[in-house]
Amino acid sequence: MNEEVDRLMGNPYVETLAFFSVAVLALVVFLAVFELVTKYKDWEEIKNGNVAVAMATGGKIFGICNLFRFAILNNDSVLHSLIWAGYGFVLLLAAYFIFEFLTPYFKIDEQIQKDNRAVGFLSMILSISLSYVIGASVT
Repeated sequence: MNEEVDRLMGNPYVETLAFFSVAVLALVVFLAVFELVTKYKDWEEIKNGNVAVAMATGGKIFGICNLFRFAILNNDSVLHSLIWAGYGFVLLLAAYFIFEFLTPYFKIDEQIQKDNRAVGFLSMILSISLSYVIGASVT
């Protein structure tokens, strides 16, 4: 069985499909986790035209996918890539809570829900930037 899997994964088309499939599935799961920790419903707010939520969510999507980029480049297997990307996601999630904690003048979630685009933009940039920092350490 392992020989057949190794042979299939030796095909770059199959390997790309495997990495892509795992990354998309993990992206959905990771976004669902973010949805649970925010005080608003991301997709409902985006549907209603909330640009701040769209920017913050877009930053999360970019950040998560960027973590997968680094994990795939630095690992030989889908499993190891998933483990490293998952670890990176936990760090991004921690950064989200730290960001909320370090802004005592206002609540990040409340401002994003109110379509404060400055806060949404900052949240997006934070997710993207930290994904590069985390990704650079992926082995």
